[in-house]
Amino acid sequence: MRERSGRLMLAPDILLAAVLNGLMTGAIYALAAVGLTLVYGVLHIINFAHGAMLSAAMFAAYFAWLAGIDPYLALIGLAPTFFALGYALQRFVIAPASHGEDQNVLLVTLGLSIVIENVLLAAFHSDTRSIDLPYGFASLDLGFAFLPLPRVVAFGGACLVAAALWLLLRHTDTGKAIRAVAKEQYGAALMGIDVAHIYAVTFGLGAACLAVAACLLLPSYYVNPRVGEAYVLVAFTVVVFGGMGSVPGALIGGLVIGVIESLTGLFFGDNLGQLGIFVLFILMLLLRPTGLFGARA
Repeated sequence: MRERSGRLMLAPDILLAAVLNGLMTGAIYALAAVGLTLVYGVLHIINFAHGAMLSAAMFAAYFAWLAGIDPYLALIGLAPTFFALGYALQRFVIAPASHGEDQNVLLVTLGLSIVIENVLLAAFHSDTRSIDLPYGFASLDLGFAFLPLPRVVAFGGACLVAAALWLLLRHTDTGKAIRAVAKEQYGAALMGIDVAHIYAVTFGLGAACLAVAACLLLPSYYVNPRVGEAYVLVAFTVVVFGGMGSVPGALIGGLVIGVIESLTGLFFGDNLGQLGIFVLFILMLLLRPTGLFGARA
């Protein structure tokens, strides 16, 4: 019988639909986390400007749409643009201002976050904006569930970006240099690798991931100067859950956390959806501090 609401919530088709929708949301969390974990894995610092940069990327995608460019097409131009921006920030702002001290890097990225957010607030105020696309409310009918088409595209895009990053790190000279610097920067420098350049490339890749995430988010999400904070807060949890510095861990962690959020929201209400994320975060810190794929120091 399905007359009781509790029994209805436990129906297999509703549970499966919640899991699938959680995977769709988790893919975006993973994409935001991939850039964060990549920067941590090489530079060994937390980029506090990550959320503000995501907000900036969302505004860039929004104004590209106002100019008549579909968000999915806009990522072709925005990804390299934000790569160049991230490269320049690391090479010409963060590195010189930090003087090689990790604690200074944290302060500089925190300062960048404040500057970017306030520039966005001054330019665009705190108004919330959204876009209207022909496919914005389209859905994919699986027979037992309807999945929003923009989220399905975002899921596929996040998986493709994570796979591309993994291939780059494993099978290209730049990727090998990134892994060498992440493992031992002084040894890498002795082998002729330009460590400062690799640092900037890594930061640029993290920024490019944010640009892709922004373009995938825009068809189904709103834009305001603080929109990045909500996603990056969860992205920090994803990074810890998957393992600091692990790209596959960020992808799998994001998907798992998306499902946890969806199921928690199903049983306890949407307002408590993220409760399950932070309970899982605390359990991971207690039981496996290195995360699913993290290595011990």
